[in-house]
Amino acid sequence: MKNKKALLPEERDQLFKTLKSRFDKNKNRYQNLDWGKVQIKLEANPEKLWSLNEMEKTGGEPNVVSFDKKTNEYIFFDCSAESPKGRRSVCYDNEAQESRKEFKPKNNVIDMAAAMGIELLNEEQYRALQQLGKFDQKTSSWIKTPDEIRKLGGALFADFRYNTVFVYHNGAQSYYAARGFRGVLRV
Repeated sequence: MKNKKALLPEERDQLFKTLKSRFDKNKNRYQNLDWGKVQIKLEANPEKLWSLNEMEKTGGEPNVVSFDKKTNEYIFFDCSAESPKGRRSVCYDNEAQESRKEFKPKNNVIDMAAAMGIELLNEEQYRALQQLGKFDQKTSSWIKTPDEIRKLGGALFADFRYNTVFVYHNGAQSYYAARGFRGVLRV
């Protein structure tokens, strides 16, 4: 029986090819990182590689963006120009999804991220992403919402307009065709 969170050899090889190509094309996103070391770390963590594949399949275009020396982990963000297509039209969490009386979305951000084995970008990470390029110029992305805001029914999202990162609020139950979410994965 195949492990649900492991890739077939051909899937793994294709993902490595895609990730290496993206790594080589975007060297401006990081300094002093060696793809060989990144690949060794990924090979030692097949479930993390599976999560990267889920990010890729849903349109996130994951790329390594930094290395955390304290935890000895590479950090990957979704680096697609716009919010990943396969993760749009979703409300914030299950509570928000269940609160809708009609026109419920098929899924929610928190459950999707958990199923993929990734975390939602927080505001600091979202702002760091925007230092690497221009993202979400036509779309927006839900970001991790502080508990105090969520308890009051709200949730946060962000985008990039007028050369500025904007962080907004909305009811957690709302969803839009142009709003998805971006993830982070530590390996």
